[in-house]
Amino acid sequence: MILYFLRHASAGEHFANPKKDEKRALDKEGIEQCGYIGRALAALDCQVDAIVSSPLKRCTQTASLVGNELGYEGKLQIDTGLRPEAGLADFRKLLEKYARQDAIMVVGHNPNLSQFLGAIISDSGCEASLELKKGAVAKVEMRRTSGTLQWCVTPKVLRTLYETAVESSRPNTSRK
Repeated sequence: MILYFLRHASAGEHFANPKKDEKRALDKEGIEQCGYIGRALAALDCQVDAIVSSPLKRCTQTASLVGNELGYEGKLQIDTGLRPEAGLADFRKLLEKYARQDAIMVVGHNPNLSQFLGAIISDSGCEASLELKKGAVAKVEMRRTSGTLQWCVTPKVLRTLYETAVESSRPNTSRK
């Protein structure tokens, strides 16, 4: 199975009230980040059988926006195993539910999403130290209960690549 780990995009400042924080939406930068990530995944011809998200608004928005860029037509799946307070056992249960799929994308929060990724790619069962930045996506090739990290990319890297490509495609008007 291919497993894409996607941390929710930028959603502004954390709210002290937990109920309000659960409804915190993506900010302008977060929406842009989703576009860069989604278009890059589409350009890499990434196909997913399921997109599974934390129930919090910033995650469901990230999942929907990236899914739209990918041309994903399935229903967004919500799973409490991706909530901020979820543990590795919750995440492993989620993986069991989708074990028959060829490729899934999970959309969640830090620090637990980075911890889940670290635990999955560590051969020793210890946790590899890895931090997913907001809007970052990592591709893992799974085999049974562990996996191999194929790549990890941030929206900042993709924005730079995009801007560089746009700049280099412009005609050079300074030459005469």
